[in-house]
Amino acid sequence: MKITDINQLKTISKEIRRSILKQVYSANSGHLGGSLSIADILTVLYFNEMNVDEKNPKWENRDRLVLSKGHCSPALYATLAEKGYFSKEDLKTFRNINSNLQGHPDMNKVPGVEMTTGSLGQGLSVANGMAIVGKLDNKSYRVYCIVGDGEIEEGQIWEAAMSSNKYKLDNLCVIIDNNNLQIDGSIEEVKNSYPINEKFKSFGFEVVTIDGNNIEEIIKGLEKAKNTKGKPTAIIAKTVKGKGISFMENQVDWHGKAPNEEQYNIALQELN
Repeated sequence: MKITDINQLKTISKEIRRSILKQVYSANSGHLGGSLSIADILTVLYFNEMNVDEKNPKWENRDRLVLSKGHCSPALYATLAEKGYFSKEDLKTFRNINSNLQGHPDMNKVPGVEMTTGSLGQGLSVANGMAIVGKLDNKSYRVYCIVGDGEIEEGQIWEAAMSSNKYKLDNLCVIIDNNNLQIDGSIEEVKNSYPINEKFKSFGFEVVTIDGNNIEEIIKGLEKAKNTKGKPTAIIAKTVKGKGISFMENQVDWHGKAPNEEQYNIALQELN
């Protein structure tokens, strides 16, 4: 059921952030910063925008999401559990050796995961394939692909972007999580990919820039993507790495580490 109440969506995104934090703390491992930055985007996709059925994850007419930045699996797992694909109790097993919820999402083990990801740069190619099949089969489903702003340093992203344009994939929406930080520092310091919007425009995309931590703007951006015909859309989502936890926000150190007990309790209190 589509949720249109903004406050309800904000409540869901906060619960997803709590679940992200609990997973990484429980496992003493995982990627917090980039998971927290996309929590609002995933909330809108799964609870407001995408046509999915958690009771029938393989329904052929479902919309698809490829989380190309697969290391941010805690955000996807938290969202899928909140939606009802599997029990939230399962989140406690995150990164355990025998758990289905591994550090990178596995399409063969986790209901709702459309593609096994982790090797950066490959998700858009897969999303292209899904969108092309949708066109060939005259299906109405849409395909969404979340990539990181550090990830777009991978050349395969741009090879895939050329294909998105070549096949006029207006059923495809690429969402760039532009939190401006990657594991080694800021985007400008590591390998400057700016201006991201002009790059995607030059590859034939309709480009929309939004505040990716603002529910209303995310909804409007996705609506514009849905109404764009004849070419794919790229949404540049300006986000805050570590969003929602004050001492993690915009701190590159929180790309891929777990909080200690004191930090966990402070973070949980903030999210509550």
